[in-house]
Amino acid sequence: MLSTLKNHPFAVEAFFENSTVLTFAVPKEELESLIPECLELDTFNNKWAFIAVAMVQTKNLKPKGAPSFLGNDFFLIGYRIFVRYKTSTGKRLRGLYILKSETDKKRMAFIGNIFTHYNYTSTDINIDGEEMSSIKSNFKIKLNSKKDIIVLPSKSPFSNWKEARRYAGPLPFTFTYNKDTKEVLIIEGVRRNWKPNPIHVEHYNIEFLNELKLNHMVLANAFKINNIPYYWKKGRIDLWN
Repeated sequence: MLSTLKNHPFAVEAFFENSTVLTFAVPKEELESLIPECLELDTFNNKWAFIAVAMVQTKNLKPKGAPSFLGNDFFLIGYRIFVRYKTSTGKRLRGLYILKSETDKKRMAFIGNIFTHYNYTSTDINIDGEEMSSIKSNFKIKLNSKKDIIVLPSKSPFSNWKEARRYAGPLPFTFTYNKDTKEVLIIEGVRRNWKPNPIHVEHYNIEFLNELKLNHMVLANAFKINNIPYYWKKGRIDLWN
């Protein structure tokens, strides 16, 4: 019963007041062991794979169509890898594989772990202007959106912002894999008003990424998006073969 509940049994909607995404490029060989056998890495120039950290101020998350008093407001930090999946009917989908999710609300972590496979934990999250930090998670990012000219990070593999935009997220699909049954859970997200703006990163320290021990990880891009209506369709199962 619990495993069935985790499979996104109903559509969910929310409003993102703002979303900041930092995407890191990693040689593909370093990320291959972090994704399940059914997925392949979504690469750039057949060399770079990508892991993103999304920081989202979320309002009124609730079952789609439910009254507002059932909504939850929280801050979310999501760690995910850009991947592709070929369905049993041969359709190729581009999406994300979730490694971990953090939130500032214990209630949201509890609910999230009932209805998703996204590995929620609760933590302290502090926001001071364009600085976001967590003592418990040893997390600190300082941004600067006011620079007159924002250039790509110095070691980014991208040559321009148009290339970088393809790896800014979110992607249409999120995937979870049950190795025992060979079932892939596919969740499709639907968004409006998605207009990402480049942002300069002054400094970052992200302990979760440090723990992955990725030796050649570089910051590839950073974007911020505001005021996004969003919803996720009910999860569907595909049998991988």
